[in-house]
Amino acid sequence: MAPLGAIANRQFLRRVVHYLVLEAGVTQFLDIGSGLPTHGNVSDVAHEIYPDARIVHVDNDPVVYTHSKALLADARTTDFVLGDARRPAEILGDPVVRSLIDFGRPVGLLLFAVLHHIEDEDQPERIMAELRDAMPAGSNLAISSLRLPGHELAEQRAVTLEGEALMTGALGSIRWREDAQILSWFGQWKMVEPGLVPLADWRPSAPAHSLHPEVHHSFSGGVATKELPGFMAG
Repeated sequence: MAPLGAIANRQFLRRVVHYLVLEAGVTQFLDIGSGLPTHGNVSDVAHEIYPDARIVHVDNDPVVYTHSKALLADARTTDFVLGDARRPAEILGDPVVRSLIDFGRPVGLLLFAVLHHIEDEDQPERIMAELRDAMPAGSNLAISSLRLPGHELAEQRAVTLEGEALMTGALGSIRWREDAQILSWFGQWKMVEPGLVPLADWRPSAPAHSLHPEVHHSFSGGVATKELPGFMAG
């Protein structure tokens, strides 16, 4: 199932970046937990539409960092930072981030398939509050994350896989979470339609390819906007 989930996540990433550049007018992105920027990454998609878009990719894997620095050719618009999502202040204060990202203009804050690797004890709510607070009005936050699918057998399987990941160390820790917890990571920002939904259901550009139901209902995503002062949701 993991390869199908990865494909759905990459397709979601592409649609989100298209929306942010073409409709929301965002031209700079902070991509936290990016992994190796293979074909179809945030930089590729953004630069297809707007060649001067600025992107900083962030990952905590030194091997990914080394290979990524070699792959990213244009330091004028794109760079890679070694950083840990659990320590947002270090990411936000990194000299590369500060040089490429203008926090006086809207930012696309992207956390694709990363927060489900963060343990509850590391307080993902705190992490996200710190990141949101650093973003100017007009910014957009995109999140994709594993979720408990709402079907008893599928949820039992999710809990089993979660335990196996903890025991074996495969892919690091994994946490399937309730929709309410994932939504809390957006804070009071205004959700963009259609809200938090299965990845394939977020603004599909064509009829979505059918996924295995377990994959479809176990991976969700959404986008939210930080509105101007005076227009924030209560």
